[in-house]
Amino acid sequence: MKINGKHYRSVWPLGEDGFGIIDQTKLPHEFVTLTLKSADDAGHAISAMQTRGAPLIGAVAAYGLALALRADPSDDNLTRTHDLLAKTRPTAINLRWALKRVADAVRNQPHDRRATLAWKEAVAIADEDAAMCESIGRHGLVLIRDLAKAKKRKLNILTHCNAGWLATVDWGTALAPIYMAHDEGIALHVWVDETRPRNQGAALTAFELGAHGVPHTVIADNAGGHYMQAGEVDMCIVGTDRVTANGDVANKIGTYLKALAAKDNGVPFYVALPSSTIDWMLKSGRDIPIEERSADEVLKMTGRTAQGTLATVEIAAPGSAAANPGFDITPARLVTGFVTERGICAANEEGLRSLFPHASTSSA
Repeated sequence: MKINGKHYRSVWPLGEDGFGIIDQTKLPHEFVTLTLKSADDAGHAISAMQTRGAPLIGAVAAYGLALALRADPSDDNLTRTHDLLAKTRPTAINLRWALKRVADAVRNQPHDRRATLAWKEAVAIADEDAAMCESIGRHGLVLIRDLAKAKKRKLNILTHCNAGWLATVDWGTALAPIYMAHDEGIALHVWVDETRPRNQGAALTAFELGAHGVPHTVIADNAGGHYMQAGEVDMCIVGTDRVTANGDVANKIGTYLKALAAKDNGVPFYVALPSSTIDWMLKSGRDIPIEERSADEVLKMTGRTAQGTLATVEIAAPGSAAANPGFDITPARLVTGFVTERGICAANEEGLRSLFPHASTSSA
């Protein structure tokens, strides 16, 4: 993605200095980059959501574990750091997937080689994610291209949360096909759910689409069903933090309601994901741990004042409690299909296995 004419990935290596990320908590008001120099820095960035998105936090955690092994390549430190980073976000499977890859790359290797091997694996994970997302974009582009030919007018696409460049190393999952379709000259417009309570749609997806020149409109989370009833949504496409073997989808809270509305109105509902997001060990979405986040995210909101400063204000009645599940489960029966780096398939185990017949079911 280009910002002010310069291409950025969402994470990048800095050699001896560690690695860089974009501080997503500052967006859309400020574009700030951070240098992370330790596993503790990486863990804080993930838990504080300075960096977020299932594929991206996997890459960030991989770099964090590699940095830890520079300081101490022992087995004890490998296990300790792996476990600490794995606990930062429980729902997204990419985190554990990436940490396992780094751990497997260095286990049974001489201690003096572990840091180098771990760093090499982290770089590979990031590069592979960018390549997978580009491939997801090309497969999803076919869907949009065919729909545009059928409709013979500007398409309206609805997305929820942020599944773009900022949620991955580059390109994105749900947004990659949209970028490619826009660049091809297909007329389209994106309905951007605000995505309460952290407003990743209004803050991050709208920022990305605007930077790329994609026409879009931010809408309240509860407005999507209205626009579907009015015939103003031609397709929905979202990302995911974990897909179970039967095709159930864990994604940002509110996704389930969009899928229900889409089903009721005959609107295709696609989920875009790299294969690293598939959890073959879990048979259904009922088994996915759902992260419960701070009540403050519901009770307060941060924004820019008329004077140009950032301020956090209370928006709920004083003394009220708040519940804040970060994700919900969309059953496979509500999903039209999956868009992966290997193509498009049905949202069930047979469909997934048609693209990934040799995927491992061993425990991470």
